[in-house]
Amino acid sequence: MGLAPPPSGGFLPRAPIDSRRVRQLLAQAIPSYGGAGLAELAADPFPAVVLAASVAAGAISAVAGFGIGSVLTPVVATRYDLQLAVAAVSLPHVVGTAVRFAMLRRHIDRDVLVRFGIPSALGGLAGATLQSVAGGPLLAVVFGGLLLFAGLGGITGFSQRMRFGARVAWFGGLASGLLGGLVGNQGGIRSAALLGFDVERDAFVATATAVALVVDGARIPVYLATQGARLGPLAFPIVLATAGVVAGTIVGGVLLRRLPESVFRRVVGLLLLALGLYTLARLG
Repeated sequence: MGLAPPPSGGFLPRAPIDSRRVRQLLAQAIPSYGGAGLAELAADPFPAVVLAASVAAGAISAVAGFGIGSVLTPVVATRYDLQLAVAAVSLPHVVGTAVRFAMLRRHIDRDVLVRFGIPSALGGLAGATLQSVAGGPLLAVVFGGLLLFAGLGGITGFSQRMRFGARVAWFGGLASGLLGGLVGNQGGIRSAALLGFDVERDAFVATATAVALVVDGARIPVYLATQGARLGPLAFPIVLATAGVVAGTIVGGVLLRRLPESVFRRVVGLLLLALGLYTLARLG
């Protein structure tokens, strides 16, 4: 017995497409963003801005040893209050820092880590604890001024003529960490102080990363305890930011390897100068 010929146009008949059902399946497959539907997600530029900023932040941090919090926190704070933004950014921050640590861990300068990094981490934690009672515009002015000074020192090469001894390293680490914690930006002032050490490019970023990882490990449980219940609606931006930071960190790692030592400190200086100007501009 022969087979009936296939329907014209193919071997299987085409079922009509239910566009409403397709939209329902897509809406179920894509996580809701802050309770918004698919149309609102497509129309809202905030996720795209977060993703772009996180890629840039990851790349900057891989080159300079800081930048994730400095870039991402102001972006997230345009939509949410500052305390919640800091808590949300701390999660992609620790992931990006861990990736950077894995890439550069062999280059950590253990002497600088002990003499400067540990006091800096302790000072940063103390400053973050006291931020709500001791922070203020005057400290932000001092912070911005120090970043400008360090940035100009990195650009002009003056920082290479500054060398911190053991006692100065302990005091500089503690003081820079305390000030950064009080102002809410530890990474920038930490890298500014590290310009005073005679460390090569990879050791500079690796040591700054190791200190940041210690600080993250201590502060994130506090953020989760105080803001964890409010982080649910930010799940999608946090995932986007984490993915962007990791991608940017990998790209930045490639850029770091291609930066000559003579150019590296000037790049860090430029980034510190930009952060200092931004810090002072926010006070106006």
